[in-house]
Amino acid sequence: MSKLASTLESEDQLSVLMARQPIFSKSQDVVAFELLFRGQADGNLQAIKDDIATFDVVMNTYANIVADEGSKRLPCYLKITDKVLLNDSLPDLPPSLFSLEILGRSDITPEFIAKVKECAQKGYRIVLADYDPQDPKFDLLLNVIHVLKLDIQRLGLSELPNIIHKLRPHQLDLLADKVETKDEFRQCLEMGFSLYQGYFLSHPMPVKGKKISSNKVLLLQLLGELEQDSATGASLEGIAINDPALTYKILKVVNSAAFNVPREINSLSHAITLLGMEQIRRWIMLFLTTAQDGKPNQLTRNMLIRGRMCELLAELMGNANSMNYFIVGLLSQLDALFDIDMKELLNEVPLSHELKDALLHFSGPMGETLKDVENYERGQFEQLSASVDRPLYEVAYRHSLKWSEQVMNALLS
Repeated sequence: MSKLASTLESEDQLSVLMARQPIFSKSQDVVAFELLFRGQADGNLQAIKDDIATFDVVMNTYANIVADEGSKRLPCYLKITDKVLLNDSLPDLPPSLFSLEILGRSDITPEFIAKVKECAQKGYRIVLADYDPQDPKFDLLLNVIHVLKLDIQRLGLSELPNIIHKLRPHQLDLLADKVETKDEFRQCLEMGFSLYQGYFLSHPMPVKGKKISSNKVLLLQLLGELEQDSATGASLEGIAINDPALTYKILKVVNSAAFNVPREINSLSHAITLLGMEQIRRWIMLFLTTAQDGKPNQLTRNMLIRGRMCELLAELMGNANSMNYFIVGLLSQLDALFDIDMKELLNEVPLSHELKDALLHFSGPMGETLKDVENYERGQFEQLSASVDRPLYEVAYRHSLKWSEQVMNALLS
């Protein structure tokens, strides 16, 4: 077992599986996270407060994000059931960092409404999910809550303008939930939603004839050279010299705390001497996946999380070529980054057939691991393959979140 795998297995293993799903503003900045738990059981909420390790993880990892202005802590949405609310079993969590999400299937009695008002008076923002405009039981809640989730897939985009018009007097923050495509995001933006949740960032909007930008082409040329047995530091520098600014940026990031190099690196050939071809390949991959103009940082962040988690799971499974798992996870949303169809895009990326099949068809061990990581990040814990012990998925995810923020900090500095 590798040193990294041993470290991961010795980490504190939490009693719950957790993931986080971003909530976006109109400008596609992340403004909050919804916390996803295995089974959403009531006990998971208590674990956040009663289990010091779990509470620390939520505060220091799941709620943290690196943005252009540095690190900051974002509020988390917590789903709560009637039982938690009515039995006074809600943990005493800081209202500035937690919003309470009540569910549409709740039995909305006068007692329930009174408890919701009590939570609002304590400073909690109240979110209502599963809203049905045809069901009058929700009417009494509309003057109590702060954020209203509208499931755009269930309600239908064509019906939303009328629903929004009727809701306007309540002056709520409307959250468009299950936004799956960029076109749906655009339509919801035009309707006036202030918050957005869903996987629209993961899907490309292919533009016919679109080309990869010149500095990304140079990175692909560097990758192509790295695939050659004859590649040397000098041959890589011969390509990189065509874009000195990019070369400087690569060296700046490699010298950052994200890699903990023993001494300053001042050239690509020097970097290769100290780090080796595989690590240089990793960093060129990272630069290939940094955001294009107009693309939100969250897309790059998620690519980093996927890449690192695939790599960590490979290490835990004892796989010798964990770097290839990293590449598969990292590049799995390259089509969304470039708005170019994945099959067309991979024709320009120098990768083995095994890696390309994993990206296109989830085939082979790398493809299966990528599917596991996708299921984890969506909170679909019941669909995990159990390639490793279940608590280790959360450990790998947690480490991936931390690592991604460290790299984002280097990339944005």
